[in-house]
Amino acid sequence: MPKPFTETERQQFLADKHIAVLSVAATDGRPPAAVPIWYDYTPGGNIRISTGAKSRKVRLMRAAGVVTLTVQREELPYQYVIVEGTVVDDVTPAPHEAREEIAVRYLGAEGGRAFADNMDGNGSALLTIRPDRWISIDYSGDL
Repeated sequence: MPKPFTETERQQFLADKHIAVLSVAATDGRPPAAVPIWYDYTPGGNIRISTGAKSRKVRLMRAAGVVTLTVQREELPYQYVIVEGTVVDDVTPAPHEAREEIAVRYLGAEGGRAFADNMDGNGSALLTIRPDRWISIDYSGDL
């Protein structure tokens, strides 16, 4: 039977390197926006994303003020964590250090630094999301 993660397990799962799907309500009659995104998280803290300041997802996040972030393990055992959260900070342009930290998480030290150096810092935003509610499932006991 699937079971929810413990608090420690779900926080560690979110802190591990995964691609997240960010979902946010739309205001133009379209369905909610759902986009894959890099993120940064330290257990017990907030979630940070850095992305284009003029992107649709940022406009929608600013308007809605709340988002859902889904993170999953695609190989067996299937596991996922869903975070419903509130946007608590929005900095434009995103500080270079924050952009670099997120890029290094996904590309390693050398690649992440190069990626952050090549990004147009003035065209980026750093949004911070406070986790308000968690949903998690761990199917590892079913194998």
